[in-house]
Amino acid sequence: MTSADYLPAFAVSAILLAVVGLLQRQKATSRLPFPPGPKPRFLVGNLFDIPSEMPWITYTEWGKQYGDVVHTQVFGQHILILNSIKAATELLEKRTTIYSDRPSIPIVSLMGWDFSFVLMPYSEKWRERRRLFHQHFRRDAIPAYHPVYLKKIRDLLRGLLSTPEEFATHTKTMAAAIILDTMYGHDIKATRDRFVHLTEEAGKRLAESMLPGACIVNTLPFLRHFPSWFPGCSFHKFAQDTRDLVDEMKSAPFDFVKQNMQNGAARPSVLRELLERNDTHSSSREQEEVMKDVAGIAYAAAVDTTTATLIVFIMVMAMNPEVAKKAQNELDTVVGLGFLPGFEHRSALPYCEAVFREVFRWRPILPFAVPHATSDDDIYEGYFIPKGTMVIPNVWAMVHNESMYPNPDRFDPERFLNADGQLNADDQILAFGFGRRACAGRYAADATVWATIVSVLSTFDIAKAKDETGKEIEIEPVFADGAVSHLNPFKCSISPRNDMIKQLITNMTNV
Repeated sequence: MTSADYLPAFAVSAILLAVVGLLQRQKATSRLPFPPGPKPRFLVGNLFDIPSEMPWITYTEWGKQYGDVVHTQVFGQHILILNSIKAATELLEKRTTIYSDRPSIPIVSLMGWDFSFVLMPYSEKWRERRRLFHQHFRRDAIPAYHPVYLKKIRDLLRGLLSTPEEFATHTKTMAAAIILDTMYGHDIKATRDRFVHLTEEAGKRLAESMLPGACIVNTLPFLRHFPSWFPGCSFHKFAQDTRDLVDEMKSAPFDFVKQNMQNGAARPSVLRELLERNDTHSSSREQEEVMKDVAGIAYAAAVDTTTATLIVFIMVMAMNPEVAKKAQNELDTVVGLGFLPGFEHRSALPYCEAVFREVFRWRPILPFAVPHATSDDDIYEGYFIPKGTMVIPNVWAMVHNESMYPNPDRFDPERFLNADGQLNADDQILAFGFGRRACAGRYAADATVWATIVSVLSTFDIAKAKDETGKEIEIEPVFADGAVSHLNPFKCSISPRNDMIKQLITNMTNV
């Protein structure tokens, strides 16, 4: 008998063990009910109820049926979906000692993405990397990077002036250029920069694979022990290819900085500062791995989400010209026509700030914040939440709550303003997450997106594209599936507001 002959028996044993564990857990916790949710089937639970596409839409509908907190389970893995800000605040913010862990997602480690402190369990290893990252990206550290942000945004404006139809490429290049300059002192010279390509592909694979129902090994973790030729296990080849991409994504720019330092040609950067502080000649391999991980996740986490958010901004400006015009009027009054806004103008631009908030709310490109996990048993409103439960904050449901945001599908910055035109207190960007696991790079993302929005609005008119007969081409906001929900390609018209602005962009020098 070959080892292959034992595989079916092994699979049956693994399933039986999962079932026994499920039954034991149910018996031990039968005193209190789980939160409401779709009725589980015998043995498999809600395996066939978990949607594999656009799950946030289904979970939002479940919220209307079952309430703010919805419970499901698959082979004994409990999943809790939070559909309201109230529930997310109560559990993820006020009970951080229990809700700061991360669930084990098999495909993440198979693909090599477990280096990311964003996805790490709550542990000393996580704290070490988070602490190091926070030193350079806390709120009061961000102004030091403002000159880099403004420099790269000016490059974006030049790109939009020369080839406006390539706005998506220009936007991605800008987002990548900011973080590559900040982290590695690397200046992008070509549209298809190698570092950019590596991170884009590795990040895309992660986003497509990590949600419940997206990959079979996430549902049936024991399959990770089966060979790639076993039916249903083709994910092994995909995971290994991704692991190779992730390794190169981390190592290539890290080695670039080290080599430049040895040659005396390294530009100022966060990684250079880290290496100098730790003395590269005496630092241990473990220390270098920590620095490599921190630098790698700073880049990987920033580019995709920033780009996707700014593409949403461009689209909604084309669809809502009256909003763009009102923001431009405010910019002209506060900054002056023919001048570029700076961070010093931010507090004097309430309507632009409202546009910024509404871009994040209207179509969150992270419909779920990154899932949490419970590190202990808990009770919420009379319901039992077991240790190890995956907790998914359904940001989509929260920002489309009609009682809080009337007519939620309408793009309306006014919802963030008081009657006197000043900003209200609703300033939380929910897609940045909650509690101790909130996005560590949120202050950098906030500054980048805001500065880009006001810079583009002050210089360009954005409108719907027209066909050869002069008729406007309607824009259909269609979003792709995945942990990061990207807009499908669309056409629009981007043109300088007047000849003076055109000349300003043509003549301006970098700061």
